[in-house]
Amino acid sequence: MSAVRTTRTVLAAVLVAGLTATALATPALAASAPAKGDHAAAQEALRAAVDAGVPGVVAQARDSRGNWTGTAGERGGNDRFRVGSITKTFVATVLLQLQAEGRIDLDDPVEKWLPGVVRGNGHDGRKITVRQLLNHTSGVYSVTSDPGFQEKIFGPGFLEHRYDRWTPKQLVDIAMTHAPDFAPGTDWNYSNTNYVLAGMVIEKVTGRPYGKAVENRIIKPLKLRATSVPGTDVTMPKPSSPAWSTLVPDAGPNAPVHDVSRLSPTIAYAAGEMISDSNDLQTFYRALLKGRLLPKAELREMTTTVQVSPELPGAGYGLGLMKQKLSCGKEVWGHGGGIHGSSSEAVTTKDGRHSLALNFNADWTGDTLTVVEAEFCGTAPKK
Repeated sequence: MSAVRTTRTVLAAVLVAGLTATALATPALAASAPAKGDHAAAQEALRAAVDAGVPGVVAQARDSRGNWTGTAGERGGNDRFRVGSITKTFVATVLLQLQAEGRIDLDDPVEKWLPGVVRGNGHDGRKITVRQLLNHTSGVYSVTSDPGFQEKIFGPGFLEHRYDRWTPKQLVDIAMTHAPDFAPGTDWNYSNTNYVLAGMVIEKVTGRPYGKAVENRIIKPLKLRATSVPGTDVTMPKPSSPAWSTLVPDAGPNAPVHDVSRLSPTIAYAAGEMISDSNDLQTFYRALLKGRLLPKAELREMTTTVQVSPELPGAGYGLGLMKQKLSCGKEVWGHGGGIHGSSSEAVTTKDGRHSLALNFNADWTGDTLTVVEAEFCGTAPKK
């Protein structure tokens, strides 16, 4: 969720946004022969990331050829990592399950479940639906765009405030001090406040922490043993390797880096606090797209996308799920996530037969999208 990186495209803001809708641009790629059974292009992309300064990278893929794990630098093949905004797909899945059970309607106004919470400076929860939270058409200002929050959480102030505890209401209240980005339903903009609110809605509907719903409805049924919702636990479970950050914008090659592995997950909450590994993320997205977690009607709703930008006709955002057409014409579904010292991707084909999940343990350099292109299109990073 590093706010120190420059937002260059809407697409990148979605795919590797993490908590801050900030990330690297879509990479320049040079065409090469499709990778054979050894996933050569993907492994080359991992090595290129380390050459670009990422301390460690890990990727895993599954397809008709079997399973593949690739690493470079200091990452291990089974390392766990903070997945940032990939959390959003878990949250959206729970809300769609609750709708299928008749416990909520995604077209309910947010006010019905969180009375008085979304108010201030033009925000009005009576005019925003839960669905608009999930597909980022609510217009609600993103808490991670607030300058004061950025200074305390993302920059050098992080070292002093890394263990501060935040309530979801505190995060929302910061967003409410700003005007909305647009009137509900009239545009699209990635907002982490949307998913803070979505987590609060889950808690109101179920009467329990949203993380318990994720655990009971997704983590346990799929036996995701490396996946967790940490809550207030600042530590990283093992195996894992350090997450590194420069904590400054546009850091030069000689900028000092900091181990940012330990932090309070409450800065992210349902917008991006979860921990997982590449194997579990693939299991989750494959199960989701194959219809194991949602009835057909709800999966259809989840994969109904809105345009994120006229300049990106191949990209669309559904309910916590991103669609992207790659350079070779292949279409993948999933989400990206970034948080301090961690940039991740998890994607699969719509039939769930070819999947990829990966992580870079740095937030100032490297481009995770090069690995996605390499795996699915056989393209190698331009040197």
